[in-house]
Amino acid sequence: MTDEVKEISGRGPRTTPSPPAPPAPPAPPAPAALAAKVRTLAPSMTRSMQRVAEAVADDPAGCAALTVTGLAELTGTSEATVVRTARLLGYPGYRDLRLALAGLAAQQQSGRAPAITTDIAVDDPIADVVSKLAYDEQQTLADTAAGLDTVQLAAAVTALAGARRTDVYGVGASGLVAQDLTQKLLRIGLLAHAHSDPHLAVTNAVQLRSGDVAIAITHSGSTGDVIEPLRVAFEHGATTVAVTGRPDSAVTQYADHVLTTSTARESELRPAAMSSRTGQLLVVDCLFVGVAQRTYEAAAPALAASYEALAHRHRVLRKGP
Repeated sequence: MTDEVKEISGRGPRTTPSPPAPPAPPAPPAPAALAAKVRTLAPSMTRSMQRVAEAVADDPAGCAALTVTGLAELTGTSEATVVRTARLLGYPGYRDLRLALAGLAAQQQSGRAPAITTDIAVDDPIADVVSKLAYDEQQTLADTAAGLDTVQLAAAVTALAGARRTDVYGVGASGLVAQDLTQKLLRIGLLAHAHSDPHLAVTNAVQLRSGDVAIAITHSGSTGDVIEPLRVAFEHGATTVAVTGRPDSAVTQYADHVLTTSTARESELRPAAMSSRTGQLLVVDCLFVGVAQRTYEAAAPALAASYEALAHRHRVLRKGP
């Protein structure tokens, strides 16, 4: 987030001591993470960049054999577009992208089963529907894990573990994920609330302060009913977290930490809410387990107490003699 945005929001720019040396640039994505990176970033690319990204994801072996000029000709774009796409995907230049493509191609040719075509047709047998949905969700989980920034995740866990109070915002399918997170946090003794009503979310966000945490869950990153309370929480000094499938979306303007989920293709019988929910639940579980680890001495007894409080509701009632 830019200092300009923070000044407008009222929090002011952060001031930190000047480091002795600039940090090393992040390492390029591993070959196995390339496809996940493409799926995550493609929706936010220009159409010409999307053509390049889709080409390298669909045929890594073929594209690895092409020069920058050859790939530009194949995709009907320019050499500059190819280089920009490589950099957006996390590689210093096209040469580094070609090396990753070659590595990905080698992995795919090492005996892995061919990918399943997961488009579900109206007349598909139910067994095929099960197989296709299972494959799609496995891919979503793998892509989300590959693209998740563990530094951002660890920072969010630290904030949650020490929070006085946590508010979570989400609507629709994301609202169900928000409820899942708050239920988990409550079971380990932390104060947490899930807000799906936009008015209630904003009026509660006004009460947040430094030491509190606000989490917005929105696949598109553009849901106004989720962005508004996060903005209010941000302006009142709370630590803010965005869980989104669009790392460059509007919600990230007001997020101290951004956790990116996988972006899957939509189809008539499989809307984006299905796959996005799968990725969001993985992120929520990672947050919960991380917090439980940090607060284990208090979390373990709280979990045991909540389990015992509900145990009688799960016992099978025996019939009389």
